[in-house]
Amino acid sequence: MGYISELRRFVGHMPLIHAAASVIVERGDGRILMHRRTDNGLWNYSGGAVELYEDTRDAAKRELFEETGLRALSLELFGVFSGERLHYTYPNGDEVSTIDIVYICREWEGTPVCQPEEVSEIGWFSIDELPPLSPPIVYPMEEYIKSKKR
Repeated sequence: MGYISELRRFVGHMPLIHAAASVIVERGDGRILMHRRTDNGLWNYSGGAVELYEDTRDAAKRELFEETGLRALSLELFGVFSGERLHYTYPNGDEVSTIDIVYICREWEGTPVCQPEEVSEIGWFSIDELPPLSPPIVYPMEEYIKSKKR
């Protein structure tokens, strides 16, 4: 059981500060890897909670592997996102104020596969044709798109 899950046993659904590490995987043609979440049916990049004492790069690599089967060979820090726009209530009622440390991955190994507990579909998308995004990643993705259009 992870750190956040352990906390939830004591605090229920009340808001928690949620440290997350995420990865935007970029292909050479500019497309990015997205996956459809099983909890809300919307699309996300890979990421999730940083465990107690875990390095954020290690957390990002772990989440990428757990959700897609890809192993990141390199990560570049894209940005740190927080604030009101990263407030989210999950479908189960858990409420978070996320601090998302987002990395870019341009080198990886493996073939993307769905991790069925969390991911129902995987696809590569251009930034001009993104599917409906899960609310917690809207702000970081807006900043990512701006960085690509400069």
